[in-house]
Amino acid sequence: MPQTPSLTLPILLVVLAGAMIALQAPTNTMLSRAGGSPVLAALISFAVGTAALGVAWLASGHRTGLAPFGALPWYAWIGGVYGAVYVAIAAYAAPRLGLAALITVGIGGQILMALWMDHVGALGLPKTPVSLTRVIGAALVVTGVVLVRKG
Repeated sequence: MPQTPSLTLPILLVVLAGAMIALQAPTNTMLSRAGGSPVLAALISFAVGTAALGVAWLASGHRTGLAPFGALPWYAWIGGVYGAVYVAIAAYAAPRLGLAALITVGIGGQILMALWMDHVGALGLPKTPVSLTRVIGAALVVTGVVLVRKG
């Protein structure tokens, strides 16, 4: 009987990543206030993040040439734009909405987009049709957003 891989490590890593997103908004808000611009704050954040990723990549010893990237569709290259938009908006919105509301509203948006992408099989994902159970789950998250915002 084949063993299924443990999901413990991926789940813990995603919890850590989620915590980092919560830390990112207030630190970028500090940059935004100092520089007077959420876009400049996002630029600084991405420059530091790019340097950190460069160090991690160099330390990994993995050296792929550029050839595999040439066959990718144009939209494979714009993933960083989504992150940049999020970081700039979060730096602007965090002091106005509060951190908990920012995160929960963002998660609501992520779930809605994920449901649609799963449903149509966007960007090479396997198709997972929208079901009543999934819609109820999304509705509960949206309800949570409302409760956190009103709380």
